[in-house]
Amino acid sequence: MIIGVPKEVKDHESRVGITPAGVKALTETGHKVLVETHAGELSAFTDDEYQSAGAEIVGSAHNVWGNADMVVKVKEPVEKEYGFFREGLVLFTYLHLAPVPDLTEQLLTKKVIGIAYETIRDQAGTLPLLTPMSEVAGRMSVQVGASYLEKEKGGRGVLLGGVPGVPPANVCIIGGGIVGTNAAKIAVGMGAKVTIVDLNLNRLRELDDIFNGKLFTLASNSYNVTRAVQEADLVIGGVLIPGAAAPKIVTKEMVAKMKKGAVIVDVAIDQGGCIETARPTTHSNPAYEVNGVVHYCVTNMPAAVPNTSTLALTNATFPYVLRLAQRGAKAAILENDGIRDGVNTYEGTLTCEPVAVSQKKPWKPVRELLA
Repeated sequence: MIIGVPKEVKDHESRVGITPAGVKALTETGHKVLVETHAGELSAFTDDEYQSAGAEIVGSAHNVWGNADMVVKVKEPVEKEYGFFREGLVLFTYLHLAPVPDLTEQLLTKKVIGIAYETIRDQAGTLPLLTPMSEVAGRMSVQVGASYLEKEKGGRGVLLGGVPGVPPANVCIIGGGIVGTNAAKIAVGMGAKVTIVDLNLNRLRELDDIFNGKLFTLASNSYNVTRAVQEADLVIGGVLIPGAAAPKIVTKEMVAKMKKGAVIVDVAIDQGGCIETARPTTHSNPAYEVNGVVHYCVTNMPAAVPNTSTLALTNATFPYVLRLAQRGAKAAILENDGIRDGVNTYEGTLTCEPVAVSQKKPWKPVRELLA
């Protein structure tokens, strides 16, 4: 198989889909890898490293997309890349289709086999390719929130951990999954007063054990969320329904009652966000204010630490890349339940139910299409 690795073109996206180590493993098993010039440079991987590992360095994105059987990316394609789509192309990347109907329509019209990192499941039913970036984004959310709490950036002028004689900041984390747990680790470590809100009482019990009572757990309902958000200096949104648009847990009315200069970091913004006042932002223009509350809603937060993020992501994605290359897309989809869960579009048919529900489109399980 010919595998293409284009340079990411989303605003300030500095990660890359395959590392030189991945190229070496693919070329040693007989595959050809085309890497666009400077694709890995911002993640600290040079063209020389790729070339030494066996890749062919290609000067333009057009030649990478046009000659590859499978394109491996990090972020969902943006509009300028839609023209590269073609029938039979295998696209393996984060897609986050639920809030992006235009991209969904393009993948369907061009009959692309779109396999999304964020909906692949492992044997335990977890999301192994979403986990590493959720870990990075969860940990970053507290760093970013602490920074935006500084007066210079529009915040309340609160130090997250406080000092002797002055109480620490209140951090409210919505969702006790991977993002929430990692955010809590950093927030607790920085000395903040941390509250995690979740619907799942068993998960709250687990978190209480994990953190040995160093944080507060709160059952999710509108009354509890309203009170927790009002008291918070920093609110972190980390709610996920795999493949679907994120539910709006924090309403605009709740935001209106927050402290002036409080900060919201909505990590769920890739799937539409779990804060009603959240809208996607970029690293070029990351924050805005609503009712005096600073909102940070960058859709590709881990791109700020691309070396760590690329290594963490490719550790998880590469076994799937290799399997797709070795077996071919159709065989790999038929043989592997996890890869099958990752298929969002297949040659003109939408195959992911949560995306279909979010966009009110018809869908069909990919197993039926390949039967």
